[in-house]
Amino acid sequence: MKNSITKTAYTSLIALFLACTYSCSDEITERNQEFHALNPSNIDALAGTWKTYLLTTPDEFPLDAPVATTTPAYTREINEIKSYQASITEEQKSIIKYWSAGGVLRWNEIMRTLVARHNRPPYQNEDGTYPAPSAANPFANPQFPFSNPPFAARAYAYVSAAQADALIAAWHYKKLYNRAAPYTVDTNLQVLIPKSTLPAYPSEDGVLSGVTVELLKLLFPTEIAYIDGKADEEKLYRIISGANVRSDVEAGIGLGRKIAAKFIARAATDGAGAAIGTPEIWAQLESTTAAKGETPWISLESPKRPPMLPLFGKVKSFLMTPEMVVASRPVAPPSTKSEQFAKELAEVKAFSKDASKDHIKIVTFWADGVGTYTPPGHWNAIAAETFATQDYSEVRWARNMALLNIAMMDAAISCWDAKYTYFNPRPSQMDSSIKTTTGVPNFPAYVSGHSTFSGAACTVLSHIVPSQSESFKSMAKQASDSRMFGAIHYRSDCEKGLILGETVGNFAVTRATTDGAE
Repeated sequence: MKNSITKTAYTSLIALFLACTYSCSDEITERNQEFHALNPSNIDALAGTWKTYLLTTPDEFPLDAPVATTTPAYTREINEIKSYQASITEEQKSIIKYWSAGGVLRWNEIMRTLVARHNRPPYQNEDGTYPAPSAANPFANPQFPFSNPPFAARAYAYVSAAQADALIAAWHYKKLYNRAAPYTVDTNLQVLIPKSTLPAYPSEDGVLSGVTVELLKLLFPTEIAYIDGKADEEKLYRIISGANVRSDVEAGIGLGRKIAAKFIARAATDGAGAAIGTPEIWAQLESTTAAKGETPWISLESPKRPPMLPLFGKVKSFLMTPEMVVASRPVAPPSTKSEQFAKELAEVKAFSKDASKDHIKIVTFWADGVGTYTPPGHWNAIAAETFATQDYSEVRWARNMALLNIAMMDAAISCWDAKYTYFNPRPSQMDSSIKTTTGVPNFPAYVSGHSTFSGAACTVLSHIVPSQSESFKSMAKQASDSRMFGAIHYRSDCEKGLILGETVGNFAVTRATTDGAE
């Protein structure tokens, strides 16, 4: 490892990876509380003017003016804080410590927990067919969702983009109404977190709670009680800590819910619900590839499992048009009858016989398979570790996470477009003597998902934190190489995947340069 960020990734993330792999019932959120309280070096006072994703303007949804801080109603809210603080419990102190690290950070951790918990493919029926989770009946067997990498990438993107829009709107109204924080109004009030010069109304944590809870209930409908419990903690934290009065928080929650509805409406029409395809489409993919004289991909599971989300490449992107997806599509992989293909297959076979400690370590660290928060979640964890050292404001956290996750949703769309355009077989399908050191994913080989996700993430993170660019590039290359070391991808899959990821990542970078935050 060449530098501190890579070392940090190995020391802190390997524990999370192993915990998710072997004990998914444990919560990431309960094990990762070492982050310091949010205390931004720049409050981004003008963030209310930044570019939004779905909101037409930051004030698209109106927010009523707050009551004056000189009214009896406001005094009663101050007294509520004092009442809580007079009998504060150890559990409440723990909640304050946890949430003071920042709502964007903590909700991202919570979401990674949910993805890992639901990243389990459905088990086959007695007749060898496979049931599909249904959003319309989420508690049926198998429960909805199966949060595989494309589902996870889309979920992270929707939540992050909605949070960014919601906080931009909150910053707009903070400036508009300019209601002081309670500790400014009553200087005798205890403040249990770092003070801010930002206006208090609406509460940023209230807005985050309102928008995030509604999106998570859509994405993980069997987890509503858990999600509501976390939201109650966040609300309580702001009041007990002295950061907000109740009306600050309630106004934020209401605003967040309205903004969430707009994202939920988009999600209903983005094509993800049809991405599973049909048996007719699955058969056509195979026959079309065979008609070209190529060996089509087949499931290596027994009984054979339907391909994972073959129509995900047609899901509506936040930044790319369908034409851009096609234009970004990599060239065809080497023909399965070519010398180049034989050479790459032989290279994979050589890796399969190499059980070196270094390669096994890399394969294990980047595996991100069943029961984990997936490759996009892995890069979210890396981003969180990085951003926590930068002293960002809450709104900048949200903006940065949105750029990252929208890039990785685009990576999923573009990667799955390539996979099901070329329908290329896995190495162990072509040579059954190849033994993999990680699970064989149930979708075509070209291009590598890990490589595409990593190329996109590296590109965005390098733009946001350019001083760590070489570290991100090193990690992306290692994530990509891990798929060859594990004998589940050819070199072309990995190299072209990194390039594709960089291409779609640059669409997010272009947006970043024009969103007003720089």
